[in-house]
Amino acid sequence: MVRSIFMSIILLFGTFAVVKQNETLAFSSQVIERGAFGDDVIELQARLQWIGFYKGKIDGIFGYGTYWAVRNFQEKYGLDVDGVVGTGTKEKLVNASQYHRDWVMQQISQGNRFTHYGGTPLANQTKAGGGGGGGGGGQGTNNNSTVQLPPKYTERDLQLMANAVYGEARGEPYEGQVAVAAVILNRLESPDFPNTISEIIFQPRAFTAVADGQIWLTPNERAKQAVLDAMNGWDPSENALYYFNPDTATSAWIWSRPQIKQIGEHIFCY
Repeated sequence: MVRSIFMSIILLFGTFAVVKQNETLAFSSQVIERGAFGDDVIELQARLQWIGFYKGKIDGIFGYGTYWAVRNFQEKYGLDVDGVVGTGTKEKLVNASQYHRDWVMQQISQGNRFTHYGGTPLANQTKAGGGGGGGGGGQGTNNNSTVQLPPKYTERDLQLMANAVYGEARGEPYEGQVAVAAVILNRLESPDFPNTISEIIFQPRAFTAVADGQIWLTPNERAKQAVLDAMNGWDPSENALYYFNPDTATSAWIWSRPQIKQIGEHIFCY
């Protein structure tokens, strides 16, 4: 009788342990690193975005933007900083974030543009259609007039950034204009740059449009919409802090920066 009770207790706790383990499992067992793709990378990007480390597109491709987001997360949480997602990084990330898998997969399958930031209702982080494509085309994105100015930015921020985007990138594809706006916002989050959008834009020698006066051209609605898309979380630059035109850039320093990708005539880099 005693033995029977004892075995029942063991089975009960064993079942409980299995259930708890299944509730907390995340990712597969594979080590995730740059060049990987698939569901694990989608989860990685979504979790990193939930806590503000990743601002790029959740597309399941482990590129430079994801790599640097992982490194920044590892540094912040006291892990080995190598950009490789092993067991330790996974455990820390799971404990620090949330992942709404069904919702994320639904957005991807429907081709929506979306983000997965914590603290913001998911319903406010998706726009139908036009998004999944990384083809830079976004010409129709100007029609998304319902995109709102996030509370942490002012109308002056919007106007200044629209002036900068129009002066710097008015001949670029729409995705490239959003990427230029995203670079300004990425600098705002970096300790290496000034603390306000105005100071970042007018920092000496930071932007050609300021130097040659094109900052004062009247921006069109497309430039304003590009800024709003960046302010609402779209970062085609994948966390870039700089960009340059390879046809005109002569600075050895800018060519030495780690490059992420090219959009239109601009190369984006760290």
